[in-house]
Amino acid sequence: MAAVDRKKPQPNERRGGVPRGLLQTGPVLFSYGFRPFFLGAALWACAAMALGMAAMAGLFKFAGDYGVYAWHAHEMLFGFGSAVLAGFLLTSIPNWTGRLPVSGKPLACLFALWCFGRIAMLMPGTLGLMPAAVIDASFLPALLAICMIEVVAGRRWANLKIMFGLGLLSAANIGFHYETVVFGAPDYASRLAAAAYTLLVTIVGGRMLPSFTRNWLAKQGRTDFPSPHAPFDTITIAVSVMTLLIWTAAPDEPTTAAICMVAAALQFIRLYRWRGWTVRAEPLVLILHLAYLFVPLGLVTMAAAAMRWMDPPAAIHVVTIGTMSSMMLAVMTRATRGHTGRQMTSSLPTNISYAAILLCAAIRPLSAFLPEQLDLIHASAAILWLAAFALHLCEYGPMLTRVRRRPNG
Repeated sequence: MAAVDRKKPQPNERRGGVPRGLLQTGPVLFSYGFRPFFLGAALWACAAMALGMAAMAGLFKFAGDYGVYAWHAHEMLFGFGSAVLAGFLLTSIPNWTGRLPVSGKPLACLFALWCFGRIAMLMPGTLGLMPAAVIDASFLPALLAICMIEVVAGRRWANLKIMFGLGLLSAANIGFHYETVVFGAPDYASRLAAAAYTLLVTIVGGRMLPSFTRNWLAKQGRTDFPSPHAPFDTITIAVSVMTLLIWTAAPDEPTTAAICMVAAALQFIRLYRWRGWTVRAEPLVLILHLAYLFVPLGLVTMAAAAMRWMDPPAAIHVVTIGTMSSMMLAVMTRATRGHTGRQMTSSLPTNISYAAILLCAAIRPLSAFLPEQLDLIHASAAILWLAAFALHLCEYGPMLTRVRRRPNG
């Protein structure tokens, strides 16, 4: 059982102008949103990948009529991915709104709902396809409702665009189940999910990267700061939203390829304006820039797939592994260190995990160009994925389950 801090809650206590008031009388795991969901995400990233690869190799069967390949895609997008997103939002929204975080029993119930979804998706043959889908699909709307309540109560209207991305993801999950059950292939829903995650990275990354880069440079006594938010960023986000929705609906059109290349060019320029090379001495900040690099790279591969220069599954993995998963690993690392009072600098295991996930993102799309090496590419990518999250779990799991320490602020 996790250690317990018996100190009474102090809801009016402030640090950096933000009320903390965190639950300090129950299991530390449920004292803050990032703890259970980041731990669950890392565990499931390893377990789901191992299960999926073993099933695809014919070692055993599960997932019933849902199908192993659809299950694998679903659990990466909506099992692992939704847990990281929940941990991030439940930790960030109190900082955005100045309101107290969700903790204790409500947090435990929300986490239990996510866990029930994972169990249900493992046994659709026992529960039935529809009941399993309903159990799983209930998590993201519940998360959206909680986040909307907090954003509206805190009157932080600028964050509604993040809620829009979360709403798209909720719709994508429902659509994924529908397409899988009715048509056997969740094509549109998979693209909508990838688009929603890319949109969230584009919006939230525009906050994190310049801010964290500037803060690190300022601590070094440097003044070569990244460019601040400007109309160019707003235009880039708007064009990217339009592009991603067009790609979701019509991925094979030449017009889609042209629009994707325009959006990619804007995203490359945006990333350049944040001057990522200035933080190369600190991997904890550099990884954010490297992960964001997969946003324009993903758009380029979408264009390549639209022109039939590479197969769509290879292209979408640039987004799901590069844009989505590498950014999530970076955010999990930084948030855990920051909110448990650790030094905001990366360790050797952390650096190796970063390298592993980036290599995974680079290797997996090679299947489009080396089909004769498909098994080797899949196996190599799976091993790199497992290495990245196993290392993360070994280092950060204890931080997530031990007695809460004061955030660095």
